Amino acid sequence: MVDSNPSSGSPEETQNPNPDGNAPVESDLALENLAQKVQESLSLEKRHKFWETQPVGQFKDIGDSSLPEGPIELPIPLSEVKQEPYNLPDHYEWVTCDINSEETCDEVYNLLAHNYVEDDENMFRFNYSKEFLRWALQPPGYFKSWHIGVRVKSSKKMVAFITGVPARIRVHDEVVHMAEINFLCVHKKLRTKRLAPVMIKEVTRRVHLENMWQAAYTAGVVLPTPIATCQYWHRSLNPKKLIDVGFSRLGARMTMSRTIKLYKLPESTITPGFRKMEIHDVPAVTRLIRNYLSHFVVAPDFDENDVEHWLLPRDGVIDSYLVASPETHEVTDFCSFYTLPSSILGHQNYKILKAAYSFYNVSTVTPLLQLMNDALIVAKHKDYDVFNALDVMQNETFLRELKFGPGDGKLHYYLYNYRIRHALKPSELGLVLL
Repeated sequence: MVDSNPSSGSPEETQNPNPDGNAPVESDLALENLAQKVQESLSLEKRHKFWETQPVGQFKDIGDSSLPEGPIELPIPLSEVKQEPYNLPDHYEWVTCDINSEETCDEVYNLLAHNYVEDDENMFRFNYSKEFLRWALQPPGYFKSWHIGVRVKSSKKMVAFITGVPARIRVHDEVVHMAEINFLCVHKKLRTKRLAPVMIKEVTRRVHLENMWQAAYTAGVVLPTPIATCQYWHRSLNPKKLIDVGFSRLGARMTMSRTIKLYKLPESTITPGFRKMEIHDVPAVTRLIRNYLSHFVVAPDFDENDVEHWLLPRDGVIDSYLVASPETHEVTDFCSFYTLPSSILGHQNYKILKAAYSFYNVSTVTPLLQLMNDALIVAKHKDYDVFNALDVMQNETFLRELKFGPGDGKLHYYLYNYRIRHALKPSELGLVLL
C-alpha cells in the first residue's frame, strides 16, 4: 500500500491508497488506450473469457456510435429463467444467508474479515462490522434470496459469499430497477476453484427471477468495461497513527510535530444550524438530495424510505448532518459519511484503522468547502483516523483545499446489461456504492 511516487500525495505528506487500485479514465480515448493495454498484457487464455460472454460493454465496442444506449439484452419470460441453481464443484453447496441470524451474520463477518479486500502489500484489510452488513444488505424491498453463501458440504463451513440489493438507478432520464452487487468474497484457499463466475451467474439468475435485468457494481480491477473510474483521496485526522502503521508516510522535510500541526482542525463546527439529522428531517433531506442528484448522469432515485434507511444516523455505521436555517428552520445543506474500518495486519500496537467514507453531500447555502470542513471536525471528534472520499459528484472542489491527498486507489464503476456509449467523468457520477 506504500505509494512509490512521492509526488502523488499532498504537498506535505504522501497518503497511501485505499485497497482498490488501477489507472484513471478521463475520456473515451483514455479508456480505449487502457483497454488496449490490458488486452495486450494478457495471454489469449487469460483474457476476460467470462465477461466476454456477458451482456456488458465490451472493449472492442468502445467508440462504436452505432450501438444504442440502454439495455444490451431484452428481458426473457420469467418462465424461461433457469429455475434451479447453477452447479457448484463437488463438496460445495449453496446457502441463502439470513443476515438477521446472529450465527449466520457471525459467519459472514468472519469470512469477510479474513478474506475480503486487502491492499497489495497485505497491510490492511476491510473490516465491515455486523451492524454495517445488516444496514448494507437490508434496504427497503430487499430479497433474502439475493444473500448467497457457499458452504463445504461436510463441515458446513462458509467459504464464499455474494450479495445483491434492489435499487432504482437513473441513467440520463431513465429510472432503471437494478441490483447493486457487492461483497463477492471467496476464501483465500479456494481462489483456484473458479467459484467467482458461478457465483456471479447464480446471483444474476436470482435477480432475473425477480424480473430485474440490470445491475450496478464496482471493482478495483479493470473489467469490460468501466462506465467511470474514480480516485480515492484521503484526509489525515490522526497523522501520527497513520504514519506509524504505514498508511501514510512523513513528507519530505517534514517532522511529526509539523505534520500534526498541518492537519489540526478547529475544536468545533462553525456553521450556524449545523446539527445531526433526525427522523423528522427525512422529507426535507429527500427533497434536497433528489434535486441535487438530478444534475448527474447516473445517480440513485431516492424516495423517503430510501433516505430513511440509507441516511438516518446509525451508531458506528452512518453519520449524517444537516444545516437548518436558525431563522426559518429550512434544511439547506447536508453531509454524510459511513464507517468502514480496516484491520491493520501484523502491527504490534494497532489492530484497527477507523476510517470515515464520504457518502452523499449537498450544498445550496453553506459553501461545500465549509460544510465538509465541519464534517471533518465531527469525524475527528468521533476518533476517526482518516476521512476518505472519491472524486465523484462535486467532491473535487474541496479535496485539495481541505488537505486530502490522492491515493493509488481507483474504483471502477460498471453496469450490467446496460450500455453507456461514452465513459463518464467522476463529476458526472452521482452514485456511491458501499
